[in-house]
Amino acid sequence: MSTTPHRQALIIGASRGLGLVLADELARRGWRVIATTRRTGGESQAGAAARNGQLRVESLEMTSPEQLAALRGRLEGCRLDLLFVNAAIDRGDLPISEVPAEMFTEVMITNALSPLRALEALRGLVAPGGTVAVMSSEQGSISRNTEGGYELYKASKAALNQLMRSYATRHADDGHTKLLIDPGHNRTRLGGPDAPLAPEESIPAVVDVLEAQAGAPGLQFLDRHGETVPW
Repeated sequence: MSTTPHRQALIIGASRGLGLVLADELARRGWRVIATTRRTGGESQAGAAARNGQLRVESLEMTSPEQLAALRGRLEGCRLDLLFVNAAIDRGDLPISEVPAEMFTEVMITNALSPLRALEALRGLVAPGGTVAVMSSEQGSISRNTEGGYELYKASKAALNQLMRSYATRHADDGHTKLLIDPGHNRTRLGGPDAPLAPEESIPAVVDVLEAQAGAPGLQFLDRHGETVPW
């Protein structure tokens, strides 16, 4: 990740919640930020106006390979110091025996397959020494799965982590820092109103980790404090 004052980041999934706060925090620190949203307008567009050109908004439905290819074309010539994929859905607390096949497919495509498709489509924009990161969760840790509930969501995050491990193995020599980030349990649409953390509390710590890990080799699964999350 560059130490110049013109660092540039692409945040996939910044319509609201953690992604929106991440884009704003990076812009506040002087990064030039490209933030994708599924729909035009909304909070990200307002944030772009407020940041006086530091924040640019692009439209993207991440589950669409065609839209990913179109975004890659629009960003031709961009050099990124950070590519961060933030996207996840949750369809409730059902035991896996009650999860319809359509729901299973939807969650796995959104939470596991599509983030890796995004990385593969856009990794060529990341500068040597840049960082490729994905928003994961402690819920994806198999060794910490000692309490019941949210089986599909946990499985999707474990699948994401495994696919990221495969990605890191396949691209071991590309010189990119690779991170899976657990931001903690936040009060977002996904995390619910009773979560202990606000994104405005956790995301500055996440950005501290991203900046501190710049240039680190290999793949790491870290929490917002920079501590290793067990697989």
